[in-house]
Amino acid sequence: MAGLTSIEWTEASWNPVTGCTKVSEGCRNCYAERLAGRLCGMGMRAYRNGFSVTLHKQALAIPLQWKKPRMIFVNSMSDLFHEEVPDSFIRSVFKVMNQARWHSFQVLTKRPDRLLEMNGSLDWTPNIWMGVSVELSKHLCRIECLKKSSAKLKFVSFEPLLGPIGRFSVKGIDWIIVGGESGPGARPMKPDWALKLRDLSVASQVPFFFKQWGGVNRKAAGRVLDGQTWSQWPAALQPRS
Repeated sequence: MAGLTSIEWTEASWNPVTGCTKVSEGCRNCYAERLAGRLCGMGMRAYRNGFSVTLHKQALAIPLQWKKPRMIFVNSMSDLFHEEVPDSFIRSVFKVMNQARWHSFQVLTKRPDRLLEMNGSLDWTPNIWMGVSVELSKHLCRIECLKKSSAKLKFVSFEPLLGPIGRFSVKGIDWIIVGGESGPGARPMKPDWALKLRDLSVASQVPFFFKQWGGVNRKAAGRVLDGQTWSQWPAALQPRS
């Protein structure tokens, strides 16, 4: 339910919720759905429901047991703001994040409307980073919802980047991540799409992180963009050695 991860922009994952449903084009080849299927087939109890939304109350306290500070991706196998996750459980997750102030928690959603609905009832301590996923220009509205939230640090993950992103204001955004789709059936990302977001980040002095080109073999494709590895972080936290 939790542990170290190979995701480039974090250090560990914590999954008090697993399972999700598809809401937009970026969900088509969901890596979490594939992984949940494999884990279910292996007989792992936590994934006995496959990719159906499942709450794991026993996992709530895990970050409190980690004494060394970590960057923690919350629900890498789900979406905390999924409509099937009760308000009370979301508040319980936030309570743990509020208590574990020595960690930095990264929450990512494709459901910013629910985020805004709950915004006023959540305690946005500075160690909670809130982000939205945007795969196409037609989902730029998610960024505007994010800006309206009370999160102290806001980020956008353009992954999987499936098309050119039109004009938008980065004012109020603290970090931009870009990545191509990986795994079976991966849809290609054109260099120009990523470069325009890089240029916007640089011009706006917003830290930029290029995660991967993606493809069936993402490691072979690497993560060098325009001759450089882009691993910039928000000023609130630099990566630990």
